[in-house]
Amino acid sequence: MTDLSRKEQLYELIRANPFISQQELAEQLALSRSAVAGHIASLIRERKLLGRAYVLRNERTVLCIGAACLDRKLRPHAPLQMATSNPACAEESFGGVARNIAANLAQLGLPCSLLTALGDDSSGRALRAQAEAFGIGMEGSLQVNGIGSGTYTAVLDASGEMVVALADMAIFDQLTPGWVASRQPQRNAAGMVVADLNLPIDSVAMLLADARVSGVPLVVVAVSQPKMARLPKDLNGLSLLILNRGELETRAGRALPTEADVQAACHELQADGARDIIVTCGASGVYHTLGQALHWLPAHDARVVDVTGAGDAFSAAVCWSLLQEPEQLTLACQRGLKAASITLASPHTVSPELNADLLATAHTEE
Repeated sequence: MTDLSRKEQLYELIRANPFISQQELAEQLALSRSAVAGHIASLIRERKLLGRAYVLRNERTVLCIGAACLDRKLRPHAPLQMATSNPACAEESFGGVARNIAANLAQLGLPCSLLTALGDDSSGRALRAQAEAFGIGMEGSLQVNGIGSGTYTAVLDASGEMVVALADMAIFDQLTPGWVASRQPQRNAAGMVVADLNLPIDSVAMLLADARVSGVPLVVVAVSQPKMARLPKDLNGLSLLILNRGELETRAGRALPTEADVQAACHELQADGARDIIVTCGASGVYHTLGQALHWLPAHDARVVDVTGAGDAFSAAVCWSLLQEPEQLTLACQRGLKAASITLASPHTVSPELNADLLATAHTEE
């Protein structure tokens, strides 16, 4: 490989991610740091580079951090029978909590970017291409060689309800605190950061610490009961936590059968530093905090075609609403419930029917 082609490759890497560090350039191009610095100096002399990337904060952009993976859904042709083989149909689509939230935000016309980890495989390339086709910024996402892209396999019953799901998300352990720190300019430029709990606990802790300093609102979205272990004890800096009742029980370490029990568990999270909490309860509706009070909203009536992605659509609509009206959490939840009902009635993880006009009509009347 000639010296010129090395420099051109370096230039293309910088074009793809203006925030890439010299160390990352050196590792990706198998060059020394000094050689990278020399090429950068040469590009600056040629006026191809004008210095390091600096961007102003955009109050209407959302940066999503977490999982993007290949979703597989298996649906039996008849009522599911356990411990035996069931005739079924299979389909594949793109998923991951952070990716789904970003895709819904893009569907709602909101500028958004996604920081995730992708394998150097066909799934990773397809995930990146599909996200970019949605209009999701992928600059800064991590490509990991030698590890397959994440996968999520859901077994549904004949009515579309999930029976069990299996997730291979080991690649997202590569989203380390050091990697998170290297993307700080992108986080500081966002109007809101949304992170899912596929991130390692130390990376979540770093996001919380940064939110306390930067003032950029941080929303954390739970992904499963086992991964509640990735939510730090100290939640100072957390603007909003979105989780379901089972995940709240896991955090609390006890069953929460009554509304008073849910309220007490939310108070504990607020004592740990979280400002607001939303607790989703499936087809029943949601609780959300109002200061120290707890407010209930019933779910919308919806024809259930497929439950996959409904919770992510809810979270995306909440974030979309809060960017416009930050103090209106009830309205945000009402809009989230509307988005969830639209997604439940769709066979797609991200419903093509979802749009900002539909959510704008949602209001706080019950």
